[in-house]
Amino acid sequence: MGNLKKLAGETAIYGLSTTVARIINFFLVPLYTRTLSTETYGVYTEIMSYIAVFQVLFAFGMETAFFRFANKDGVNANKVFSTILIFLTSTSLAVLAAGIMFSTDIADMFGYTGRSEFIWCSAAILAIDSFTAVIFARLRYMQKVLAFGIMKTIKILSEVGFNFLLFFVFPTYAASHPDSFLLKFLSPVPDGGYILFAILGSCIISLILFLPALLRIKFTFSPTLWWQLMIYAIPLVLTQLPGVLNDVTDRILFRYFSPEGTSYNELQGIFNANVKLAVFMTLFVQMFRYAAEPFFFSQSNKSDQRKTYVDVMKYFVIFCVFIFLVIALYIDIFKLFIGKEFRDGVGVVPVMLVANILLGINFNLSMWYKMSGQTKFAISITLSGLIVTIIINAVFMPLFGYYAAACGHFFSYLVMIIVSWQLCKKHYPIPYDWKNVTVYITFGVLLFVVSRVVSTQNNLLNFAINSILILAYLFFIIKKEKINIKTIKQLIKRR
Repeated sequence: MGNLKKLAGETAIYGLSTTVARIINFFLVPLYTRTLSTETYGVYTEIMSYIAVFQVLFAFGMETAFFRFANKDGVNANKVFSTILIFLTSTSLAVLAAGIMFSTDIADMFGYTGRSEFIWCSAAILAIDSFTAVIFARLRYMQKVLAFGIMKTIKILSEVGFNFLLFFVFPTYAASHPDSFLLKFLSPVPDGGYILFAILGSCIISLILFLPALLRIKFTFSPTLWWQLMIYAIPLVLTQLPGVLNDVTDRILFRYFSPEGTSYNELQGIFNANVKLAVFMTLFVQMFRYAAEPFFFSQSNKSDQRKTYVDVMKYFVIFCVFIFLVIALYIDIFKLFIGKEFRDGVGVVPVMLVANILLGINFNLSMWYKMSGQTKFAISITLSGLIVTIIINAVFMPLFGYYAAACGHFFSYLVMIIVSWQLCKKHYPIPYDWKNVTVYITFGVLLFVVSRVVSTQNNLLNFAINSILILAYLFFIIKKEKINIKTIKQLIKRR
């Protein structure tokens, strides 16, 4: 029990750093969408999509490989770390060199003529992130949880600081210093490059903070060990890649399948800004994942473990539908968070909210192959979703733009659930309460439809109606689940 409590505490700290990063990024959205045009924000969105994909490729799965080999009996953890770091140093420098050398050609190829800094800046972010990822992994291996949290927090706060400096200070400086060498890298007016340079600045800060510890390490490289690491890690990359592609493929496909006569960068920017409005659902799913995985494994030896999985799934969905209703029914309030130019795409938010519920359900389902040790099925499940994403966007994006992108996420996650469930029934049966799960999601969606149908021009009346609908959902759950309110009140008083 003591080990589980320790694991839960560490999970909370690791999860907190990720959660804080997402929250801060969310609160930067008003700055971006009120300062940048939809098209400029779309350029940033596309570039970050490619960075997300290449981060998986250029990390080479070495973070997980380090954990695997550092914990082997008879293996020197420092030797493993040293070998990985030397390897990643060489690959990171190669990425950076290629990014600088071919930045102009790549920028021209993507239509960013005259903005080669977008490319070499992205290459620098990739190079430093790939390098520092294994250093963060070493902190986790050494159980320096607090140091990990502090370093992550500094990185996040420095990114915010660079954003404020660039967006609020630099334009004034550029206007009064037209000959500044900084204008060779930065636009005199805010654009997507400001965000990229803010990210790069935070990466450099992290790297500098790690340097003193790195200088104390005796570096050695073992070719034999490196080969063993690569054999272990490359399949991990092939497993992770479909998942990342499934998340960002629609952003990449805007360039090729946007409706005729529209700006793909503009549609991309609008879609990405509105997806940010679903952040509270995303955060809940993310926090649930951090808390649930160690919990699920802690239940693995108990006789009623499968019933526990069933209950967790049901209550997870109940809470997710509540979040869906709060955001979707009060969307007229939430949409004020983004700039006016971006609000035309607010219709994708309810779809993305439901899609994120399905993504959470898929995580719940993933426990069957994690618990049974049959992780080989993970790649086929994720690939099925990726194929659906590509097909829906290729066929429907030319007709419906970013609505096709949102539906691509929905149907992709739905297909992944179906495939995973079919495999689950065969290899590790868990009697999930699909009837009630479906009822709760359907009821939530119906309440949203009712809200749209009875919507009026009076915002105050709409707010009242939507509040009643949310209360109706809560009342429905209380009755359906036979929740005793008096018992809950007594528990609260005791607390």
